[in-house]
Amino acid sequence: MSSVLGVSVGAGAVRVARPFTGDSTDPTRNFAAAQPRYARARSGFDGPPDAFDVQAVPVGERRVDELVADAVGAVLAADSRISATAIAYRDENHARAIRAELARRQFTNYELVPDVVAALEFLEYSGELQGFGTVALYDLGASGLSVTVVDIGTRQVCFTERTSDISGDYLDALIREQQIASGRIAHPPDHTGLVALDKLCREAKEQLSGSSAVALPSTEGLVLLSQENFEALIMLAVESSARMTRDVILRSEQPVQAVALLGGCAQIPLVARVLRRWLGVPVIVPAAPDTVVTRGAAMLARPVMPRPAPAPFPAAPREETAPYPAEPAAARPLGSGTVEKFGRRREVSLAGVAVGALVVVAAIGITLGWGTQVLSHDSQRQDAVTSSVPTSTTRPSEPVTAAPSTTDATNESLAPLPQPQNATTTTEAPTTTVGPNTITLIPGLPPVVVPTLPPLFPPPPAQQ
Repeated sequence: MSSVLGVSVGAGAVRVARPFTGDSTDPTRNFAAAQPRYARARSGFDGPPDAFDVQAVPVGERRVDELVADAVGAVLAADSRISATAIAYRDENHARAIRAELARRQFTNYELVPDVVAALEFLEYSGELQGFGTVALYDLGASGLSVTVVDIGTRQVCFTERTSDISGDYLDALIREQQIASGRIAHPPDHTGLVALDKLCREAKEQLSGSSAVALPSTEGLVLLSQENFEALIMLAVESSARMTRDVILRSEQPVQAVALLGGCAQIPLVARVLRRWLGVPVIVPAAPDTVVTRGAAMLARPVMPRPAPAPFPAAPREETAPYPAEPAAARPLGSGTVEKFGRRREVSLAGVAVGALVVVAAIGITLGWGTQVLSHDSQRQDAVTSSVPTSTTRPSEPVTAAPSTTDATNESLAPLPQPQNATTTTEAPTTTVGPNTITLIPGLPPVVVPTLPPLFPPPPAQQ
């Protein structure tokens, strides 16, 4: 016969629950015959609500997700009949951490359910919520208080709020400080002694749920507490929690018809009395309220079917696609090769401009009748660089001065500047043959042949 496992995650303990199996030889275990049918069970569970073996593992200094994985692994190893596991979580941080740890250990046959859904499953199955449509869940645990307004039919959470101002640990601290202040208990000397004293105060609180007084011995003294003193000690904290519950119900804007108490502190009789007085609605205190979520998780446990691997997508037929358009040149970065090509292109452009200038000059020369001389003139002759001013042979004793013509002045302005000469030294210019044309050097361009134009009017006759 298969079995299921329910797990609840709390701040103080991790609880696991397994339903007892039916045994024909034990009438207390033959639930189907000895117990009546309970309310409709969405989970398929068939048996009394208290037919569970519940165990609690204190959290202590360990991580909750690691403790959950250890507990699940230990129970699965001890009981091979378990075919499904459900783990109730409080918030998404708990769920994320638990899922990651279980995946690391390769656990697959489990499911995570919200603790509110697990609690509703158990309370509805046990008949505690029969006749109610909207309820408020008052969950007072070790680390804090959670108040949740939920619709039973749809199991939709209408409003929820959590606080750590009141908690089971806070009530334990109140008892500890009261015992130390009374003088019966010495203050523990170290952290270990303080933890042991808190544990003793927690036991005293739990025993006061069914008795009027409690006395527990310890190494520091005797923990002595009565029900009356305990209620006076925690009254302000309980009334504060009742005020918070009323505010949550008002903000939810839902007609809450009852309040169900969950958690370990729900067994304190003062809590139910104060909530009834503040809220004016029925207050439900189920048996063993600290295990309600755990047993509800066991009722929701289902075997998890392995998901089939997704079928691969059929290969799409290849289609001839047009090549992508070339990226514009402005959008591409300029590399070294591009810069070099650009430099060469610029040199070619400058050379083309020079050749075009020569062609224009040659065309002008041909038009004026000096094309043969322009084209046949050597651009590298040294005499073409010199000035075209006509020179004459003069006597050494007489200084020579010559006024340049208009054409010569133009040529001199285009020609390179002459080198400065010493004013005290005179050198006779060499005799050169004057040609009709002048080669002019322009920086950045090849030598350009500029023809010497003839005068428009003939010179006047010489005077006798």
